[in-house]
Amino acid sequence: MTEANVDAETTRPAIPWIVSVDDHVVEPPDVWTDRLPAKYAQVGPRIVRAPMGEITFVGGRLTVKPGTEGVATDWWHYEDLRRPLLRLDAAAGIERELVTMSGITYEDMRAGAYQVKPRLEDMDVNWLQASLCFPTFPRFCGQTFLEAKDRELALLCVRAYNDWMVEEWCGESGGRLVPLCLIPLWDAGLAAEEVRRNASRGVRAVCFSEIPPFLGLPSVHDPDGYWDPFFEACSETGTVVCMHIGSSSKMPSTSSDAPPAVGSTLTHTNATFSVVDFLFSGVLVRFPSLKLAYSEGQIGWIPYILERADRVWEENRAWGGVADKVPDPPSTYFRRQIFGCFFDDAHGLRSVEEIGVDNITYESDYPHSDSTWPHTREIAERQMAHLSAEDRYKIVRGNAISLFGLEDLEPSPA
Repeated sequence: MTEANVDAETTRPAIPWIVSVDDHVVEPPDVWTDRLPAKYAQVGPRIVRAPMGEITFVGGRLTVKPGTEGVATDWWHYEDLRRPLLRLDAAAGIERELVTMSGITYEDMRAGAYQVKPRLEDMDVNWLQASLCFPTFPRFCGQTFLEAKDRELALLCVRAYNDWMVEEWCGESGGRLVPLCLIPLWDAGLAAEEVRRNASRGVRAVCFSEIPPFLGLPSVHDPDGYWDPFFEACSETGTVVCMHIGSSSKMPSTSSDAPPAVGSTLTHTNATFSVVDFLFSGVLVRFPSLKLAYSEGQIGWIPYILERADRVWEENRAWGGVADKVPDPPSTYFRRQIFGCFFDDAHGLRSVEEIGVDNITYESDYPHSDSTWPHTREIAERQMAHLSAEDRYKIVRGNAISLFGLEDLEPSPA
């Protein structure tokens, strides 16, 4: 290793400025109240402060009910929905022993969870130059609006969120916060329109569900190509389809009485299921320039699943239902069009050659309890010490720049 590739202070490999492809934003209270027509003032998303009530977590699903006494909590009210802000939404800077399902207010969280300037300051501490942020109240791909009763209002909410994301959250960041938008999941045609509307103002990323049938929506195998208008719009505009673990509203678990830790350990399996779905769906064949990114799915499982998928394709094509849809080994489409996203995955980093260095991106997951903030740089230095400077650059920065069109970012000093 040459002197140019070593950080003089730590004697560990130098890590370039990091571009995180998976962080989170807690929406400020006025995102929708400032943008929806006045007639929706009492039914649109708004913050109400009230005591926290009963919390249950069964089979991977969290249920929270407002109380009449206890610690004050900020609640999102939307139609009949009551959703509290939880410590899990903004755990950055909190000792892990204190990160529980408790309710909090905006004053109880780091300002960087929901304000631009403090977010940029927290990114500086963490050696992050740029960050792509998933939503909180809408959930990871906008399921909150999919489940709403009034579809006209829901569409306005999706567009209002996207306007806030582009104009304020990212627009006031000097290019360091990268826009990630929502779609109206209930209509593939409207979804395509929203992709194009946002692409016209420079957006290159959109949220989508890892397993749409879990949301009551058609799968990517739909024989009539239900999602094709959406995929076509993404392909034409260079918009990356970003799928976060949990974006199917169904976290993996083994039984109804299994503790949340079981599901947290198995979260990567949703990404695994989704990748296999796409590899055998024919979608990547029909849309060869479409790009998929699996946020927080980790990467250590990828070599096995590609090996297995290729084997199944080779041995079972006659009866497996894919001979006419997938002309080449599935791993071909992974290498061409799919990106794994990870944090703190030493095992995955020992498998970079098998995964493909060009298919790996990095993240910090701020401000969630799993986040590596403020130690993301140190973890990268330690876990990537065995990689070449070129591979480190691609993983923590270069691949994300190419994928999301971030070539205008200031070059990294390392």
